[in-house]
Amino acid sequence: MRGWWCPKGSQPVSDLDGLRRLFHRVPVPLFLVEKEGIIAAGENGCGTFGGSAAPAPGACKILAHVPACRPEALGDHSFCADHGLRFPYAAGSMANGIASCELVEAMSRAGCLGFFGAAGLDLAEVEAAIERLRRSLGTAPHGFNLIHSPNEPELEAAVAALYLRRGVTLVEASAYLDLTLPVVRYRVAGIHRTADGAVVAPNRIVAKVSRVELAEKFMSPPPERFLKALVDGRELTAEQAALAAHIPLAQDVTAEADSGGHTDNRPLVTLLPTMLALRDRLQAKHGYARRLRVGAAGGVSTPASAAAAFAMGAAYVMTGSVNQACVESGTSDRVRDMLAQTGQADTAMAPAADMFEMGVKVQVIKRGTMFAMRAAKLYDLYRAYDSLSAIPSDQRSMLERDILRAPPDAIWARTRAFFLEREPAQAARGDKDPKHRMALVFRWYLGLSSKWANAGEPSRQLDYQVWCGPAMGAFNDWAKGSFLERCQERKAAVVALNILVGAAALWRVDAARRQGCALAPELSHFPPMTLTELEACLDNR
Repeated sequence: MRGWWCPKGSQPVSDLDGLRRLFHRVPVPLFLVEKEGIIAAGENGCGTFGGSAAPAPGACKILAHVPACRPEALGDHSFCADHGLRFPYAAGSMANGIASCELVEAMSRAGCLGFFGAAGLDLAEVEAAIERLRRSLGTAPHGFNLIHSPNEPELEAAVAALYLRRGVTLVEASAYLDLTLPVVRYRVAGIHRTADGAVVAPNRIVAKVSRVELAEKFMSPPPERFLKALVDGRELTAEQAALAAHIPLAQDVTAEADSGGHTDNRPLVTLLPTMLALRDRLQAKHGYARRLRVGAAGGVSTPASAAAAFAMGAAYVMTGSVNQACVESGTSDRVRDMLAQTGQADTAMAPAADMFEMGVKVQVIKRGTMFAMRAAKLYDLYRAYDSLSAIPSDQRSMLERDILRAPPDAIWARTRAFFLEREPAQAARGDKDPKHRMALVFRWYLGLSSKWANAGEPSRQLDYQVWCGPAMGAFNDWAKGSFLERCQERKAAVVALNILVGAAALWRVDAARRQGCALAPELSHFPPMTLTELEACLDNR
């Protein structure tokens, strides 16, 4: 016998809608009781556990006690405390400004963390975004992207230097294949010891990785070779370099599973536990004063997927593809329509513009666009031939007609002019090396294809490069038949709160089941709710 529950005010409810309503009021504990042989639920009241006293008149047998579970309580509270957030939820830095200023502002005002998508933009555009967000958000939480650029290391260094110069203290480091001097320089700049002896690094990094070996590097102190280079260059003192041994390069590491854009297509259910085990080993090894944290990204777009990530131990969840479909994103209405029609199987891997020669791929939409197929053709031509002139005439005709829509020499002239301003060394190398010239011409198409998509260029719709993972299809399935099925209703804060409140509600349903209550399967579905309905779910009165 677990005990007895006496109602106070309203009587327990047993109908499906009544049960769903009580489970969704996540800040309020509830009792599951037996009433006339069936499961019922009630709030408030008085529960008495154990003992042999006879039950009071009208008392019901307790089957389970379901605690409150506010969304703020999901994940690791220290993540929210350190970053000044209400919720353990972040929106990743989709490149080319897809993670726009508007998106970052919406996330910050909702109590979540947003990262501006600086990758692919020139320095002036990034600096303009810094200025705007500083005016609109002030010191409210927000960050910027620092992307690994193996083909343009000077650009990566320049972006990191811009962040240091403009006082940007939080970045999301993404697409790294290995550590670089700029990312280390950013992290250790201004490191010092406070009066109470604590080591403080003003600049924080949230590293998004999909491989354990890279996660280990970010969870470890900055490598000595980079610290030595900074000391030798008088950018760091010897004392500061010694302090760097007490901090990880990134306190927060996001385990990036099967996602849009750069991805290794790893399943979150295997990747996240592995990263958590690595976190524990490295925390024990280095004894950091502030503990390492691991978040979850890739496939997170519904209440159920977020609940699963938190159940596995994620300190926070990070979304990507689903935010691109929101009205605040920096893409076009055409792309938002495409995203709203995307199913879980409507994605493909295609060569990445920034790491084309290395064979690195990104995940994109394949429905409604021929980009993935055309990009793969470009990579096949690059591997098979040493120059544009060596490509057979029939293949060259196809290239000019269907993909480039201009003679390759004309595209090279445009590309050369671009690199003469952005990175002259690339243009000079292209002048001398026909193979590299071909790569730069093909990268012209790969780079512009995402910009055509963001601009909604109608003449290039078949060439749209839209980064997207299967999470988008899962979201569309979940939203089907609701107001969120319509693109214009998809607002980032509403989507985020649905995912978070839904995850908390599903946690409560699972808590009841683990106490032996055979609940209706329908209670495991959290339907999309409006902002007003979500606020009612969070009301504990």
